[in-house]
Amino acid sequence: MAYWIASSPHNHLQSKTSALMRLVIYATIPGILTQWYFFGWGNIIHISLAIATALLTEFTVLSLREKKVSEQLFDGSAILTAILLGISLPALAPWWISVIGSIFAIAIVKQLYGGIGLNPFNPAMAGYVMLLISFPVQMTSWQPPLELMSVPLDFINTLSVIFTNYTYDGYSVEQLRTHIDGHTMATPLDTVKTSLTLGLTINESMNNIVIGEYFGVGWQSINLAFLLGGIFLLFKKAIPLVTPLSFLGSLFICSFIAFLISPDSNASTLFHWFNGACMLGAFFILTDPVSGATSVKGRIIFGALAGFLVFIIRKFGGYPDAVAFAVLLCNMSAPLIDQYTRPRTYGHK
Repeated sequence: MAYWIASSPHNHLQSKTSALMRLVIYATIPGILTQWYFFGWGNIIHISLAIATALLTEFTVLSLREKKVSEQLFDGSAILTAILLGISLPALAPWWISVIGSIFAIAIVKQLYGGIGLNPFNPAMAGYVMLLISFPVQMTSWQPPLELMSVPLDFINTLSVIFTNYTYDGYSVEQLRTHIDGHTMATPLDTVKTSLTLGLTINESMNNIVIGEYFGVGWQSINLAFLLGGIFLLFKKAIPLVTPLSFLGSLFICSFIAFLISPDSNASTLFHWFNGACMLGAFFILTDPVSGATSVKGRIIFGALAGFLVFIIRKFGGYPDAVAFAVLLCNMSAPLIDQYTRPRTYGHK
């Protein structure tokens, strides 16, 4: 979730939560459409499954808690959580992945702590990390871009793969992930990380077909689309500028220093920016005021810490992307950051 409501007497944005949620949902549309263009229908199907599951879960929990169902169910927060989770899932993951992730995100991470405004962790990223740890095979079976696939994949076949693990012609997920040359495809981040462990240099790693001409076929365009969506949110003053700026700046500085020290074993700064969930995390995840820092100084530290953690995990950790893990670690640090960056009381010296 990503919505920004300042406390009095500095309340510059008076919109209701539902209006802000709709604004953020609209801002994800360019990224979702770009994702569909390069990777097909998979993520749209998972987003639909996640939304249906999230609303049903929210309705059930609110009913059990005897809360005002209509008021909270359609405030947009559950839908936005489901959208962010669906965007993050591998396109050909089985249907139950999005269902389990949505139930966990809404029932455990959000409602167990009291509902919107009380959750200490970002629900979408907590759900994603739970799935990644619990079902690593399904959560790391990334589909290659459509232009690099040896088997055509339309809507019907995508639906069949998600619900049965096979297309109507009998192709499995592993066969769909295999390029015409017999190599199993992976994301650009995973490709570079694996190549480095095999002793290849960065320049040699960049010759992989999944990288393409610049930073990653499909992935660079998706990150650019989410960047445009983030700029739209900034223009509407729906999110604070300092958090994404601090995050991207921190990741830029860390990766740039590493690149200067050893260009043969460290990817460029722009490669880090335009791969994985970088822009999605910067503008749609880290800007969540509930699970993030609240003061301006706190948001700067919060974003900078996230950028540092993303680089460290990408460089030395076992997961190639790391945005979700960095977000949860920063969520844990947010109360401490707030404690030491708390502004003075209004009207007092």
